[in-house]
Amino acid sequence: MHQRKIPSTGELLPVVGCGTWRTFDVGASPAERAPLAEVLRVLFEAGGSVIDSSPMYGKAEGVVGDLLAAAATRDKAFLATKVWTSGREAGIAQMNESFRLLRTNRIDLMQIHNLLDWQTHLPTLRAWKKEGRIRLLGVTHYTESAHGALEAVMKAEPWDFVQLNYALDDRAVEKRLLPLAQERGIAVLVNQPFGGGGLLRKLLPRPLPGWAGEIGCTSWAQILLKFVLANTAVTCVIPGTAKPEHMRDNVQAGLGVYPDAAMLQRMASEVAL
Repeated sequence: MHQRKIPSTGELLPVVGCGTWRTFDVGASPAERAPLAEVLRVLFEAGGSVIDSSPMYGKAEGVVGDLLAAAATRDKAFLATKVWTSGREAGIAQMNESFRLLRTNRIDLMQIHNLLDWQTHLPTLRAWKKEGRIRLLGVTHYTESAHGALEAVMKAEPWDFVQLNYALDDRAVEKRLLPLAQERGIAVLVNQPFGGGGLLRKLLPRPLPGWAGEIGCTSWAQILLKFVLANTAVTCVIPGTAKPEHMRDNVQAGLGVYPDAAMLQRMASEVAL
């Protein structure tokens, strides 16, 4: 799988990861967890590492922690989670719980979710980064309506990461946020690369276009992921799935070539929105 640099550290990150919203919010039964264990196995075998979670994702953090512990694969994972509460003490308590649930003494990336009380949490994150409890810090949002606020926060402080929404039918970040991330040396995680799932569902009944093979794509999911990864500001895309076959499909977008400017234009016009 291709890798891209995290600007603030120079380390390389595989370009396709795994989101856990909804998909990893399951119970403890083997029937529920076995497919998710396979999802992570497929991700790691393909050379991927990024697993993104949050306290707002139900049981997801605990499920990820249990699966990594059971498979002894914590060292293969780049663990990203979030703080999503107001107040300093509440933030500290929530993040400590994330460490417990993820069964780790170090989290690779801690993100302030949806910018909630970010100025209060930032000093804690800076202190924990200095202590080595977290390696990197960032901010997130997932709606276009918040892009103005996200832009202001990206300009206000030096961040290692920003996580935002970007898809073939959701391109607002191309105008200012992605160029700003490059300008300020901020790595970018992309959520909702399938348009929140709606775009992919709309495309699945359609036959693949003839040009798909030109960029090494054998599925609509790969086309949508390669569209996102064609933007060099993007560090890693994190589609969520609970199905191993979908993970096998997704990781293929981390291989081969990406669309050039002419192909991107063609994709936008032919994949009618």
